[in-house]
Amino acid sequence: MDEDTQARLSARITGRVQGVGFRNFTRRRARRLGVTGWVRNERDGSVRLEAEGPRTALDSLVDAVHRGPRMAQVDDVEVNWADATDEFETFRVRR
Repeated sequence: MDEDTQARLSARITGRVQGVGFRNFTRRRARRLGVTGWVRNERDGSVRLEAEGPRTALDSLVDAVHRGPRMAQVDDVEVNWADATDEFETFRVRR
């Protein structure tokens, strides 16, 4: 896949990722990278991420969520790739 090809990233992040600013961290990083999509807390304590953009930007976002904000403890990031659908206008936190 070409580095600038538009792609879609679906990820499930587990660990201490709720109540530590993880969603806002992800939103800020995604917007800085020019990525669209959303992030939200899940009932099981994980965080769900759906994002689209250039593959290089999405790879950078995956690297960022592996670290997370200072108070987070990321145990695992499950990543799935697909073709972009261009359904998002911006990147936002879903409630």
